[in-house]
Amino acid sequence: MQRPGGGPRGGPGGGFERAQPGGGKALRRALAYLRSYRRDTAGALLALLLVSAANLAAPQLIRYAIDVGIDRGQRRAIVLAVAGLIGVAILRGLFTFLQGYLAERASQGVAYDLRDALFAKIQRLSFSYYDKVQTGQLLTRVTSDVEQIRTFAGAGVVQLVAALIMLVGTTVLLLQLNWRLALVALATVPAIFLLLLGFVRRIGPLFGQIQRALGGLNTILQEDLAGLRVIRAFVREDYEAARYRRANQDLLDKNLVAARAFSNNFPFVFFFANLGTLAVVWYGGLQAIGGTLTLGELIAFNTYLGFLLFPILTIGFLAAGISRAGASSLRVFEILDEPLDVQDRPGAAPLPPIAGRVEFRDVRFRYPGSDREILRGVSFAAEPGQTVAVLGTTGSGKSSLVSLLPRFYDVTGGAVTIDGRDVRDVTLASLRGQIGIVLQETLLFSGPVRDNIAYGRPDATQGEIEAAARAAQAHDFIAALPQGYDTIVGERGIGLSGGQRQRIAIARALLVDPRLLILDDSTSAVDAGTEAAIQEALDGLMRAAHRTAFVIAQRISTVRDADLILVLDEGGIAAQGTHEELLAGSELYNEILGSQVLSDTGSPVAAGDD
Repeated sequence: MQRPGGGPRGGPGGGFERAQPGGGKALRRALAYLRSYRRDTAGALLALLLVSAANLAAPQLIRYAIDVGIDRGQRRAIVLAVAGLIGVAILRGLFTFLQGYLAERASQGVAYDLRDALFAKIQRLSFSYYDKVQTGQLLTRVTSDVEQIRTFAGAGVVQLVAALIMLVGTTVLLLQLNWRLALVALATVPAIFLLLLGFVRRIGPLFGQIQRALGGLNTILQEDLAGLRVIRAFVREDYEAARYRRANQDLLDKNLVAARAFSNNFPFVFFFANLGTLAVVWYGGLQAIGGTLTLGELIAFNTYLGFLLFPILTIGFLAAGISRAGASSLRVFEILDEPLDVQDRPGAAPLPPIAGRVEFRDVRFRYPGSDREILRGVSFAAEPGQTVAVLGTTGSGKSSLVSLLPRFYDVTGGAVTIDGRDVRDVTLASLRGQIGIVLQETLLFSGPVRDNIAYGRPDATQGEIEAAARAAQAHDFIAALPQGYDTIVGERGIGLSGGQRQRIAIARALLVDPRLLILDDSTSAVDAGTEAAIQEALDGLMRAAHRTAFVIAQRISTVRDADLILVLDEGGIAAQGTHEELLAGSELYNEILGSQVLSDTGSPVAAGDD
């Protein structure tokens, strides 16, 4: 199977055009991915044509056996007809296999490309997108929605094309056999198509609701699996079970509505189809009695009528699949077409190795879709090698401020510069490649401890990995693990304590040798002794390598030793300076020290303590 690098040329694999309204257009766009598998698709269609030809030939052989072999008593005609039917059966079986196999290859390729494109886009989506979208909805689109498209792109498309070929071919043969009888048989077809058209219009929106309900169910499941300890700690198992049951009931109800739509329409479709059969038996029987139609022709005609009704019914059943795949296509392309709030500007240049001077110039920021400004006119400068501690009241914008440095978000006013360069004018890869980040919520990946530390530098030597671990006060506990650095950690670092996970995360950040280091309350999960050891190591590293560091901290040692302290309040800088300067001149700083900042023994710092 071919494996293209993206989607069809000029299509979904390149620049993403905006999602077109309507499931039909979105589905056609999804099916354009079949262009990357032209050989498999063409082979499946060719095999399909041969299967259809074999199916259409069978009634003619039966007519020949009856009219020539039985009526005229020619055994040779019966033998030839039987041999022909055997040959048709063999060819039909062979080409049906080829058709199914090649169609499945092509559809699996489409699913691969869609999953690949979705994952690549999800990796690049702005953080603002994740602020408003549930994880369960994303999982549903990458799994269930892609599977709906894959199913239709393979079996669905083949069955639809087969139905159309059989419909046209059968209609032509019916008219050739007996045009008067054909008109009688075809009289019920318009009514059937009208029923199917109404069904499609009703069922389409239902499938979009079903997929959204499935996404909501997956969201609850994902949240509960991640929060089992919290659920059990607060004895909320019954509540969560009821919440899941309600979402499950909602999904069941929507599926039952779709099932009722099937039940309410297809009995009428079969009714009109049977009326056509009755008309053929009645009118064709009269013609056979009158001698204008042979018995073989009547049987062949009735067989072709079955061939005519079968594709009509197939199209009816596929209408539901088309609607489902169309709804899924809309949901998939909603992600693929989502604009990136943060991306490289046209002409963005790589950021050369930085010295580490950071300046905020009248920075304003609000989250996309929000009217409330988180930061209002923030201005300050940090010189290379300085440690900047960020303190503030709850909701004052501490984490938002440091998130602007690696461009997790872009400012809505003013500018953030590094060595005099606006961070929006350089490439994201070159910017983030020189910034080390340790977040408050530590995430480790399933795999060896070594790979987690070397995540930002997969080519790092064992010696470099161990040096980073020692600097983060992590080497001793890692060496004590059953397999040392080869010990496999569980999902999200399960099996390690919070402090151990944070020290590994710090080692991971230090290994990339960043010129700019961001520590977002990164020692909150360690005891005072470990925090002091980590802080001492970090201080030494920052001083020795002349790194600039931004620290959101809760301990007095971090704050006291900082070269610059920023005190945020309601989105602005209420005060800035050294520890001694702020103790003497900022009432808010003293209040924060007394209420939020911990001493090295883990107790709150009394206002005025040093």
